[in-house]
Amino acid sequence: MKRVITYGTFDLLHWGHVRLLKRAKEYGDYLIVAVSTDEFNALKHKEAYHSFEHRKYILEAIKYVDLVIPEENWNQKIDDVKKYHVDTFIMGDDWKGKFDFLRDYCEVIYLPRTEGISTTKIKKDLM
Repeated sequence: MKRVITYGTFDLLHWGHVRLLKRAKEYGDYLIVAVSTDEFNALKHKEAYHSFEHRKYILEAIKYVDLVIPEENWNQKIDDVKKYHVDTFIMGDDWKGKFDFLRDYCEVIYLPRTEGISTTKIKKDLM
């Protein structure tokens, strides 16, 4: 079984998120999504509209997602890759190069972001 992991806040879930999850799942048989906890978001000076529990609940309902885990800090990625026997780490290409240190443990792939949609754009449009 080939395992894939991705990370994010996944707030105000939109079709770009779902498209990313679908593409990530195409790289393996089992997709793990690590979602930033509310406490971790606070450390990043970021506030999600939906609570961690609600974001987790929504992601668990998506057919491409097999497991949702909490992301509690920046440094847990190596431990997650080892613990969950991850073969491939996937992030959006706006993070290109930031997670190359994981190449010692698994394949690292940066996927292009979906054009025209983002949580930032949604929040801006609603103001």
